This record gives sequence, C-alpha cells and structure tokens, in this order.
Amino acid sequence: MLNFAQAQYLLLLLLIPFFFVIQALVLKMRRRRMKKFGDEALVSQLMPSYSKAKVWVRLVMFSLGFFFFVIGLSRPQIGAKLKEHETKGAEIMIVLDVSNSMLAEDYSPNRLERAKLAISRLVDKLRDDRIGLIVFAGNSFVQLPVTTDYVSAKMFLNSIDTGSVPVQGTAIGDAINTAMRSFSAQSEKSRAIIVITDGENHEDDPVAAAKQAADLGVRVFAIGVGSPEGKPIPVDGELLKDKDGEIVVTRLDEKVLQDMAQAGNGVYVRAGTSEFGLNPIIEDIRRMEDERYSSIVFEEFDEQFMYFLGIALFFFVVEMLIGDRRSRKHLFEH
Repeated sequence: MLNFAQAQYLLLLLLIPFFFVIQALVLKMRRRRMKKFGDEALVSQLMPSYSKAKVWVRLVMFSLGFFFFVIGLSRPQIGAKLKEHETKGAEIMIVLDVSNSMLAEDYSPNRLERAKLAISRLVDKLRDDRIGLIVFAGNSFVQLPVTTDYVSAKMFLNSIDTGSVPVQGTAIGDAINTAMRSFSAQSEKSRAIIVITDGENHEDDPVAAAKQAADLGVRVFAIGVGSPEGKPIPVDGELLKDKDGEIVVTRLDEKVLQDMAQAGNGVYVRAGTSEFGLNPIIEDIRRMEDERYSSIVFEEFDEQFMYFLGIALFFFVVEMLIGDRRSRKHLFEH
C-alpha cells in the first residue's frame, strides 16, 4: 500500500508540461533574433558549438529530476500494517432537538445555534471518548454514528438545522430509544445520553424511555434550552402563528426534563447564556468507569522519500553535466 503523507505537493507535477511550453517559446524567440542578423542557416553555421538537441535533453533530465523531487516532497510511505489500538473512555450520544421552537431567540442568535456552539466546544475537549449525534423533532434519526472522528463530528454538526427532520414535534422518548440502539457493541459500562431540548409539547413518554435506559445501565442527562416566560418563534422572517392567528410563544418545560433526568439516573441543567450546561454534565460522566475500546488502525508506515530525492539529485547532476554545446570532436571535423 502506497500512501502520501503530504499529497498536496503532487499538484506541482502539473508544472512539468509548462517547462516544455516555455522552452519552445524561448527557442522560437531565439530564432526570431537570429533572423535579424541574416539568414538563419548561415548564422547557425557561425555558431557550430550550439546544440538544439542537447537543450531538449537537458530539459528532459531536469523534468525527470523535478518529477522525482516532487514525489519525494510528498513523502511516499509503504508498509502500513493493521494494528489493534485500544483506548479508554465513555460513549456519549448527544440528542439534539431541531424542532421549530429551537429557533426562539432566548439566546444569541437562537436556541439551536447556541446549542450547536456548545456541542462544538465540547467536541474540542474530548480525547478518547466516543461521540454520536441524534437529531429529533416529530421523529428522530442518527445524524452521526458513534465515533472518535471529532473533525467529522463537527462537520455533521454544522450541517444541522430545523429542516434536518421534516416532521415537526418533540418526540423525546423516541429520540432516547434511537440513541439506545446506536451505542456500539463494545460499550457496556460508560454510556450516557445527553438530551438538549426545550421539552415543550413532547408527544410521547420521555420519562419512561429514560427509566428503561437507566435499567440497561445508560445514564440520561438533560439540558433545558429556553426560558419559562417564553419567546416567539421567527420563521422565514415572520413570527410563527397558530391556526387562530395568535403568535406562538415557546416556553421551557423544566418539569418533564427534571423527571426524565431523575428517572435516567442523570442530572438536569438549565442552559445559561455563558455556561450552557455541558461542562458539569461531562465532569459527571468522567467519574463513570471508563470503557475499553479496541479498533483496527493503519500505522507504522515506512518513509520512502529519501530514495526519490536521491533519484532526483541524480537527474539534476546529469542535466548540469550535459551542457548545451556539441561534443568537441565535432568542432574540428572537415
């Protein structure tokens, strides 16, 4: 298996065709200058030592040297082998409410964007823990399977909006069940679900779902997003109204979230404007017994760049030794 550690340098290979184009243009301009002195064939006889063929040979040697130099610069590696890698940590499923009520502007710029920012900052602090992402409204689905690829986690997180789940509502219980099905087979001890929602208009029984999760050894935490006094919901530049034409005000339902967290052997935190609530929950999760995870990874590549740089040096030296003049033995032939 061949791998390039710095493959971006391979783009420099696109310069090689331009070397030949430039050389052709230089020779064309040279012929034009020679014509100013007289007949081209006569002027060429007055310069018997100049070899046009050697100019092209030198360019070929230089291009070959440049080719192998770029390959070496890209750090080719071979000999990768599969190795089992073991880490210790927790599996954390983030369950994020993406219903329209999360557009309320209790926080800046709104509930959903503030929650995404807090999750992104949490991901930055993770080391060996695994994280997954569930989005829900009227139903739920896995946005990101459990992983240690934190870069991908942040990419998936950035793509989330209220259109991620087409069915509106707040099916918290269904989201908890989806999270339960999404843990890896290796996970048995340190498993946690963090539900981030305003808790309003829940359509199923989140308390029962949390109790069932706790019975299976999974702790369920809750972060309440919003304010008890409530805020209107801006949608498409207007405030959302009900069927009677009244402006809808969405309020945080702390009671159901407190009961859910208690049933799930977790804790409930109301999100603040400065401290969203994830940090104290993560500290609580850290006190759980770490799970050991094993995964198969590629590692121990053998560097090969020095061989390509050596070949490049050979062609550069040959290019310098060739010169652009004919061999001397031809200069004095009659």
